[in-house]
This record gives sequence, C-alpha cells and structure tokens, in this order.
Amino acid sequence: MQAITQPFFDIDTGTMTYVVYEAPGSAGAIVDPVLDYDPKAARTSTESADAVIAFVRESQLSVEWILETHAHADHLSAAPYLKRTLGGKTGIGESICAVQGVFKKIFDLEPEFQLDGSQFDHLFADGERFMIGEIEATALFVPGHTPADMAYRIGDAVFVGDTLFMPDLGTARCDFPGGSARRLYRSIQRLLALDPDTRIFVCHDYPPETRGPQWQTTVREQSEKNIHVGGGKTEDEFVAMREARDATLGMPTLILPAIQVNIRAGHFPEAAGNGTTYLKIPLNAF
Repeated sequence: MQAITQPFFDIDTGTMTYVVYEAPGSAGAIVDPVLDYDPKAARTSTESADAVIAFVRESQLSVEWILETHAHADHLSAAPYLKRTLGGKTGIGESICAVQGVFKKIFDLEPEFQLDGSQFDHLFADGERFMIGEIEATALFVPGHTPADMAYRIGDAVFVGDTLFMPDLGTARCDFPGGSARRLYRSIQRLLALDPDTRIFVCHDYPPETRGPQWQTTVREQSEKNIHVGGGKTEDEFVAMREARDATLGMPTLILPAIQVNIRAGHFPEAAGNGTTYLKIPLNAF
C-alpha cells in the first residue's frame, strides 16, 4: 500500500517531520516531531508542532503512533505535546535503553531515572510489524549513527532517520557515544537491499546554496549516487572516510539540551523547588 507522506521542514535544525497516512480521514503516524528551542534564552515553543497539529486536524486524521527514529542530538522532541493534543502512542527502538545508560552517567541524572525505556509507550524490536490503520509497517534496526537507530518501513516508503541524507550530502556522523561507522555501513546496506523503487525519506537536509530543502529519494538513487556509499563503495573505504570526516566536526548546537530531554521521550525533568525546570551542562564531557 502506498502511504501518503506530508513533510514539515524545520529550517533552524534542518529536521524533517512527517505525517504518514492512508487517506484523509484515516489513521496516521507522526515521525520525528520537533519542539522549537531557542538556545540563547533556553525557551521552548510549539510553532513547528502546531503546524503538524493543524494539518492532522484539517485532514481529519486519527494519530495512532508518534515514532522516533532515535534519541536526537540536534532537536528536542515534541512527542509529549503532540500526544496530549492528538493522542497516539510514542515508540522508539528497544536499544534506547543502552543510550539511556550512557547519558544517565554523563548528565548525572536523578537515581529515579529508569534505564528500561519505560518513558516511551512502546519499544520496537528489529523486524517487528505493526499497523497504522490499514497500512502495514515494519521497524528496522539500523545502528551506527547511534547504537539505537530505528528506521520504519511504512507501506512502500521507509523513514531512515539519521542513516542516509540526500545523495549529494551522503551519510550521518558516527562519533557520538556508542556510534560506529562500520555498523552504519552495514545498516545502510540493509536499507539498500530493499526494492530499488522503495521511497526513502530522510530525517535531515542541510541544503547547499545550489538547491532548496529536499527529503525524498529512492533506494536506487542512493545506491547509484550517494557520495559516501553509492557506486559500490567498500566498507573499509566508507569507514576511513567517515572517521576522518567526523574528526573535523563540531558538536551539534542543541546536543546538551536535546539528548537529556529526548532520552526521556521528550519530557522535561521534574521542576525544582522554585517551580523552574533545569537542564544540566556537563563541562568537558564531549
């Protein structure tokens, strides 16, 4: 079944959020929603999420799932806000527990913070099938960018998170804790083994000046033209390129607020005694 996909591009973080559904009035899912965050003022807002809500209501969709491809380091998740407003269950790959364990130590989170993924409504196993209305979906474990990345094949489309970018940009970095260029290469080969006409929807685009934002490609196009893995690049060639490139990259602007919120399924820590919510900044940890 061909899924209808409505993209929303957040220019501040280069993030794509998707609403996926069968037809107006049907069930649907939201993939990788963005909560707006001003890093200078440490202030959140919901303009991006409100645009998604407006579309869902206009299309009379019933949200069944709010899916995260991984614990993002470049934006905060709007999943709790969308769930309160539209309903639906939050889901992420079951390896999120390993990511939680790493970052609980880095951020010295409260003892009560659980490392079992229970902050999410559902943890997907590799190959697990589920339904979005009448559309069959499958969770595909694609680690490498982080140890817990999950892609979602929904109908004839696959939402690949931070594995592949558009072909002219290549692939995602692998230097976060638990990342691995070798595992990413193997995960990408799993995606490229899908039917060549499978539509691929990326989670990020950082367009060069020569084009505007793009988000849709195909398995065939990635296999032939992706500058990092296309045209028969070997695993060793990819690993050497990726590790050398990652060594030159700075940390994402929002990694410190984003990670400690997103491993909580987008929830904030409990407010302090003065009623204010605080996030932590670990010095010299990255």
